[in-house]
Amino acid sequence: MEDTGSMAFDARDSADKLVLALPKGRILDEAMPLVRATGLIPEPAFDDPRSRQLRFATNHPDVDIIRVRSFDVATFVAFGAAHLGIAGNDVIMEFNYPELHAPLDLGIGACKLAVAESASLLAQDDPQRWSHIRVATKYPEITRRHFAARGVQAECIKLNGAMELAPVLGLCRRIVDLVSTGSTLRANGLVEVETITQVTSRLVVNRTAMKVRAREMAFWLDRFREVCHARAA
Repeated sequence: MEDTGSMAFDARDSADKLVLALPKGRILDEAMPLVRATGLIPEPAFDDPRSRQLRFATNHPDVDIIRVRSFDVATFVAFGAAHLGIAGNDVIMEFNYPELHAPLDLGIGACKLAVAESASLLAQDDPQRWSHIRVATKYPEITRRHFAARGVQAECIKLNGAMELAPVLGLCRRIVDLVSTGSTLRANGLVEVETITQVTSRLVVNRTAMKVRAREMAFWLDRFREVCHARAA
């Protein structure tokens, strides 16, 4: 393994580098063991909580890492600002970018996207009789498609966080949000009504990059695939 201490971002040759986009937050903790197992080691600033740096050199001089919001990974990759990345299939489904390809399920970040409402409402509610509902969610496109398939018109209120407050404060009666343990729902008097989809994080790639930088992209895709298979064995 090469010495990481001498690594530094050099803007002069950055245009030729392969860029891997990683999500900030809890998924990053699960993703980094996979990334490091592929042999890709970021410069020390990546692990420095005081660093404001967003782009990082690695022990591979032709590969850089960027760290962005989880919802932005798909956009960076789809528009070619990054060549590959790690994104949840919730984000992939929400944006549905044609230039984005998700060839590998990494098996991390497992949770589900679910519809929830208050326990008191559920006691007198019949979801099969819904025709029009108002929903607070970070995922308006997935939500509309899901309910449209059932013949239900969904009016979506876009929120980026604190979804559980919406029913409590009367903004709407239902939410669509990621659910892991369900503890946050329970703490706010909400219960899950139905699951829209199971969610895991995927390796995503830019389709054009797969063509014009085929050898490099194939190499890293194979490395991630090998690491995932080794973990599953």
